[in-house]
Amino acid sequence: MHELILIIEDEPQIARLARDYLAKNGFRVLVAGDGVSGLAAARRESPDLVLLDLLLPGLDGREVCRRLRAESAVPILMLTALAEDSDQIVGLELGADDYLTKPFSPAVLVARVRAALRRVGTPVERGVDGGNRRWRRGPLTLDEGAHTAVLDGRPLRLTPNEFRLLVALARHAGQTLSREQLLDELHGPDAADLPGFDRSVDSHVKNLRRKLEVAGGDPGLIETVYAVGYRLTAGE
Repeated sequence: MHELILIIEDEPQIARLARDYLAKNGFRVLVAGDGVSGLAAARRESPDLVLLDLLLPGLDGREVCRRLRAESAVPILMLTALAEDSDQIVGLELGADDYLTKPFSPAVLVARVRAALRRVGTPVERGVDGGNRRWRRGPLTLDEGAHTAVLDGRPLRLTPNEFRLLVALARHAGQTLSREQLLDELHGPDAADLPGFDRSVDSHVKNLRRKLEVAGGDPGLIETVYAVGYRLTAGE
């Protein structure tokens, strides 16, 4: 079955361009013109990916992203007409997996959508067929197959990228991983050639620390190594 992409975009020309190009490339596409109807469609249709405009009438993209991320790990690709780094970072910190700045190339849009879907994978690719890999690092237990993270018995609600980042750190607990290495884990070896990805690691780490703290854990489990990267300090 072809993946379902939900486009939440209030500019008809942009929505139509994205819809037509995605459909031409084999995706099923649903379009919503505002945040309220988009959020309802996401809850009703359970899309495989949400393409979300930042500036929406009524319920804006930031709030839609926040609510979606509280309920679901669906990949979110944020569209923004704002070129400021701070706006892009806000989207990532709210839980968006990636962003594109308008105007964008339709070919780049399709490539980003495909990359995001590859990172999530199918149930078999995630190991649900029994080939699970589990990691225990101090108070953390990670199950790659079930895509679950548990801290001292309390489940953590993580986005796909947050989970992948935590697994990468857990696989190399005690070792420092550079931002470039973590980018490879999140977005593949070509990520360094795409604008904005260099900041995504820091945003995901910030979100992970906040979620660890909310769950009663120590945000210092993920340690910053100045000018190098990050390491997981939890012991075996």
